Amino acid sequence: MQFEKDLASPHAELFLKVRATLLGLEGVTETKKPRITTYGTRQGGLCHLRTMPHGVDIGFLKGVQLQDEQGHLSGTGKAIRVLQLNTYDKPLIHYYLDQALLLVSHAPSSD
Repeated sequence: MQFEKDLASPHAELFLKVRATLLGLEGVTETKKPRITTYGTRQGGLCHLRTMPHGVDIGFLKGVQLQDEQGHLSGTGKAIRVLQLNTYDKPLIHYYLDQALLLVSHAPSSD
């Protein structure tokens, strides 16, 4: 599973810090999948997290809708934008996470 690979990565410490930040958010749960570890709330998916050669990537599932005044998101797909980290920057991470949580909490219900 990808989670075990992330824990064995040279960037495991950074992965675990970002993971702790995500799991410290109210209502956020973790799902370990074979190729990725994802995070979400009861309202929907938030992001995925994985180690990379440069550090870790947080892939925001609705990233195209995030404000990127900080200029740190990458990607050109229809939905996902990625925050690439090589150091733990809590204010930067929360800048994007707070927006992503708002998007998920205001998404139309699928009930």
